[in-house]
Amino acid sequence: MAAAVTSSRPYHIIIFGATGFTGQFVVEEVARCAAESPDGSRLKWAVAGRSRQRLGKVLTKAAERLSMPELKTDIEIIVADVSIEESLAIMCQQGLVILNCVGPYRFFGEPVVKACVENGAHYLDICGEPQFLERMQLEYHTKALDKGVYVIGSCGFDSIPADLGILYTQRQFKGTLTAVEGFLNITSGPAGSSGHDATWQSAVHGFADSGSLRQLRKKFGQKPLPVVGAKVKKRGFVFYSKEMEQYAIPFMGSDPSVVRRTQRHLYEEDQQSPVQYTAYVGIGGPFSVIKLFCGGLLFWFMVKFSLGRKLLTTFPSFFSFGLFTKSGPTMKQIEDTCFSLTFFGEGYSEGTDPAQGRPNTKICTQVIGAEPGYVATVSAIVQAALTLLNELHSLPRRGGVYTPGAAFHKTSLIERLQNHSIKFSVKSYD
Repeated sequence: MAAAVTSSRPYHIIIFGATGFTGQFVVEEVARCAAESPDGSRLKWAVAGRSRQRLGKVLTKAAERLSMPELKTDIEIIVADVSIEESLAIMCQQGLVILNCVGPYRFFGEPVVKACVENGAHYLDICGEPQFLERMQLEYHTKALDKGVYVIGSCGFDSIPADLGILYTQRQFKGTLTAVEGFLNITSGPAGSSGHDATWQSAVHGFADSGSLRQLRKKFGQKPLPVVGAKVKKRGFVFYSKEMEQYAIPFMGSDPSVVRRTQRHLYEEDQQSPVQYTAYVGIGGPFSVIKLFCGGLLFWFMVKFSLGRKLLTTFPSFFSFGLFTKSGPTMKQIEDTCFSLTFFGEGYSEGTDPAQGRPNTKICTQVIGAEPGYVATVSAIVQAALTLLNELHSLPRRGGVYTPGAAFHKTSLIERLQNHSIKFSVKSYD
């Protein structure tokens, strides 16, 4: 382990929110990686949250599932609460990297970011909320830079596969890549797939507050990125995708926002040609389109009113047609679910001037992985944390608030992910 712990900061990694639905999976993944790594015996980690008793139960459960009885006795428990600033400070003073699994981040994220920056701990999360991610960049980038602290959001399925997938595509393209369309497909077994209530809550409040994101972006005072090559035409709200052989809609998550921020960083800091990116997700056949249309209209209407938001968050399973539940997916659902994210890119071959004529070269790449929310996500954030610990010298500047692509584009994170549930490859372009 390149980053050394000290008597005053005894842990490489602290998992905050370890009793949450996703946090419990992160605990197991950190335990597995610590055991399988050649230097695993030197990886020191702890769990943190509001209840010592519940944290103890999480460790006991992990010990039984992984057949690692030592987890019950060897892993330290730290009591910390987002509403108690002193407890967060004490937690952050003990770790090199804090993995924040407490969401929705718009309500509970900023105190953890603030505590990390003030107390010298690097911060990673699995946030998929553009308002929070971009506001943290606006308000904490300079402070984090001054403190030598890295704050890196969206290190889960939102948005490492998309963000690093674009970087991978750029590296594989022989010439100047100018535009990419990404198509997400999630497949599941007979039991279907579902997400946890916390993700649904983040979506409800995010859509309700979408207007504030436009106002927030104006505060950056940034000029639009230059469009290199032909400008990409966006597809309709619902369309039949020949690429996916099913109906698709624009992807409403944080991926487009995160990718744009990464491309801006690489353009401004490394003078790399920016890539236009549009993201879509498959929804299935005609019946799925009808269900989406009806459910979508109801959702958009209800998020505008406090009573509507209350009903949406109180009855997630009903209003999401079972896609989100308070109990989250079963282990069978998780085991039978996987994702593929396919990128279709175009650009100009080596030696060709992008200012002259239409793009003349194409590429197709793909990122595939296990269940996105609780397998790929936890693999992504844990590997990001280990990359930060081992390759700190390869990260930009000496601190600041970054996207995964901006932070890790000069590291081995893609190679690490190849060995942990997320695969990157070049495909034939039909």
